[in-house]
Amino acid sequence: MTATAFLKLVEIQTKIASFTPFLMGNLYLLYHYSNFKITNFILMFISLLSVDMGTTAINNYQDYLKAEKKEGFNYEQHNAVVNYNLSQKTVKKTIFILFSLAVVTGLLLYLKTDVIVLFIGIISFIIGILYTSGPVPISRTPLGEVFSGFTMGFFITFLAVYIHNLNLINIFLESESLILEFQYSAILKIFIFSLPLIFGIANIMLANNICDIEDDLENNRYTLSIYLSRNKSLKLFKYLYYFSYLSIVISVIFNILPLIALLALLSIFKVQQNINKFEKKQTKKDTFVLAVNNFMIINYTTAVTMILAILF
Repeated sequence: MTATAFLKLVEIQTKIASFTPFLMGNLYLLYHYSNFKITNFILMFISLLSVDMGTTAINNYQDYLKAEKKEGFNYEQHNAVVNYNLSQKTVKKTIFILFSLAVVTGLLLYLKTDVIVLFIGIISFIIGILYTSGPVPISRTPLGEVFSGFTMGFFITFLAVYIHNLNLINIFLESESLILEFQYSAILKIFIFSLPLIFGIANIMLANNICDIEDDLENNRYTLSIYLSRNKSLKLFKYLYYFSYLSIVISVIFNILPLIALLALLSIFKVQQNINKFEKKQTKKDTFVLAVNNFMIINYTTAVTMILAILF
């Protein structure tokens, strides 16, 4: 397998959806706390990237195996297994290596942290597998946007903070009882902070499904876009971005984000332009990338304001 074929199989351009919550979680840590651990940072990054690439490879492999429509952009060009004539053995071996690397680095991270990291990692790993495989993959159901948005948008952000600050959740035995203590206020603040990530990732999935409505119907994939209809899906697509900006304002009010983060609201003009373009035309080839662009615009303008607040 060539490097180009591998990068297409794992859809490397979409890894921004997992890297961004990781980055934002670390910026949140640096803004609110001081204990940054470089080894934990590296281990989580490798494990996270490996799981994401492995999950995408499984998804492409499953699409190749289950496709009933065997022509068109989605099958002939978008799917790397077909486009690069990859053997099933090679694809399976690649998936095994990626998940093995994820498990090894994940276990090393657990040994340097605590059982909470292991527990959340296992849950995320299971969701990642069930998302693209099994009798009814989550990605082929109306729950795809919910699971992808919450798992990647919140879990990754929370873990990126937690691996450096283990006192957010405490677990201990007392009188033969297992006790869990949560810093509810701190965790709630991380959740509010992660809302633009949750909504943005959900919208990437939603945009993908809107573009694929016809193909999904032919391939018996009943996604949220099919249940809602194209028009209602486009309305949801738009409103999730507006909710993202509202959450930024709420974060500033409750001192979750610095006051300078309000400058990120100016990005709404470019985001609205992209929304208008997507409403006019929804195709994988031409406009799907606008959902990725909006995700980056909202979260990276916020990231810049956080970096400025950290430095100055």
